[in-house]
Amino acid sequence: MSDVTDTPQETKSKWARMLPLVALVVGAVLGAYALGDYLSFEALRDNREVLIAYRDAHYALAVVVFMAIYVVIAGFSLPGATIATLTGGFLFGTFPGVLFNVGAATIGATVVFLAARWGLGDRLAAKMDAGEGKIKAIKDGIDENQWSMLFIIRLVPLVPFFVANLIPALVGVSLWRYVVSTFLGIIPGGLVYTSVGAGLGEVFARGETPDLGIIFEPHVLLPILGLAALAFLPVVLKLIRGKEAL
Repeated sequence: MSDVTDTPQETKSKWARMLPLVALVVGAVLGAYALGDYLSFEALRDNREVLIAYRDAHYALAVVVFMAIYVVIAGFSLPGATIATLTGGFLFGTFPGVLFNVGAATIGATVVFLAARWGLGDRLAAKMDAGEGKIKAIKDGIDENQWSMLFIIRLVPLVPFFVANLIPALVGVSLWRYVVSTFLGIIPGGLVYTSVGAGLGEVFARGETPDLGIIFEPHVLLPILGLAALAFLPVVLKLIRGKEAL
């Protein structure tokens, strides 16, 4: 059996396709190092009056600037997404703040998805399709239940946002399914943290810090897990029907 090697042009093309993903990784490392002190609750607390004044004077521009910053945070997977969501609620209220938060997060997540798919996803998905055994079975299982799996990884709070952005790109999920499931799937969690942000004025007045663990409170977590179970229901039904057909 002869080995097949890539031509110099093919090798160059592969490296070119990896550049967006490499840029995101480098940007994430540099951004976390350089902006860590600015993407914090303390920074929001100390600059709240300036932010409110700017919002009141330039509302539309404030929305655009806020969403652009949020897209960068989500796109480069910087450790400040929660603070950004709180800021959206603090500046714009639960509504329309949740729309600004979810919209910007979806755009940033889509940047990661496209970079990963461009660099690795298409080729990896093709190899999995052409493979055999367990790898092919896993890929087929994901393909058969894409909507359910996409919503589950968004709804379950234990799945890191960055991981939920990468997995669909690596298994060949279509862009429109990814965007729709991301936007709808992050609304419950986004709504919770946006509402917390909307109440930060009182938290600041008391000299306290917000309870970011609220999403794990039973009255919040159980409904979200209920939505995840509902998303998983089609998978269960397929398994039951499959066993009945045997």
